[in-house]
Amino acid sequence: MSTSVEPGGTAAAAGAWDTELVPDPRGRTVRPVAGCPVEVALAAVSGRWTTLVLRELMQGPCSFGDLRGRLPELSAKVLTERLRELEDRGLVGCVRLAGFPVRTRYELTAAGLALRPLLMELYRTGTEVLAAWEATGT
Repeated sequence: MSTSVEPGGTAAAAGAWDTELVPDPRGRTVRPVAGCPVEVALAAVSGRWTTLVLRELMQGPCSFGDLRGRLPELSAKVLTERLRELEDRGLVGCVRLAGFPVRTRYELTAAGLALRPLLMELYRTGTEVLAAWEATGT
């Protein structure tokens, strides 16, 4: 299949695009671009421990201590970094609760909750890939 590059980095293929896989021009690129929906989704869940933090927050709002308790091998430093990154990405909101000492509650935003089907599909796909590797001894 021959491919030419159009202005903006999109590819014009000699064959038709798989419209289920790439339903619109934002994903028809020849290099990773920030506006590609696949790149956006992968960036949202990237980073060591990120998927596990998201998984825990899918159950509902949590305090920092709750998250530390659910993920005991995750250091406080890395948890703090992940929560800040998820906040910066608009996936997690942070609510400071009144009182002393001040408590903090983290919860997923609408964009964060939208990642649930992606995480479920990644798990399902990972299970299939692991089974295929085991079957072939890879």
